[in-house]
Amino acid sequence: MVKCYIGVGSNIGDRQKNIFSAVGLINSIDDIDIKQCSRIYETKSCGYENQRDFFNGVMEIETSLSPEKLLSELKKIEKKMGRKKCVRWGPRVIDLDILFYGMKIIGGKQDLRIPHNELQNREFVLKPLVEIAPEFKHPVLKKTIKQIYGVLK
Repeated sequence: MVKCYIGVGSNIGDRQKNIFSAVGLINSIDDIDIKQCSRIYETKSCGYENQRDFFNGVMEIETSLSPEKLLSELKKIEKKMGRKKCVRWGPRVIDLDILFYGMKIIGGKQDLRIPHNELQNREFVLKPLVEIAPEFKHPVLKKTIKQIYGVLK
């Protein structure tokens, strides 16, 4: 089993319900064990103006799924919940991102970049992540989440 961190966000409809539904669907996958979830934070949207604020959180899971299979399962959940591809950084019913997959580094693939390539610049990811994994060390930056968040703040 590999320890992973998944970012979750929503800014359409009942944002809290959407996040809880996504967590429930993730929890129903046989090869995933949710270990802990952060609180939900309300944050300003990033990159695309004139949209509702997001609710964001992070969950720690353990899984035996490969990174590719995990991504596929998360995309299925997004689709099942009604997410439609539209404007980059635009509004969404649910957004599920693999932030870390153990200490694995995967680059070059359009849909699968681990660690998430913008994580260190996004308070809406770092704030909930520092709550549940402050001492986790970023495999590329070689700094803890707490250190990265401190620089951003």
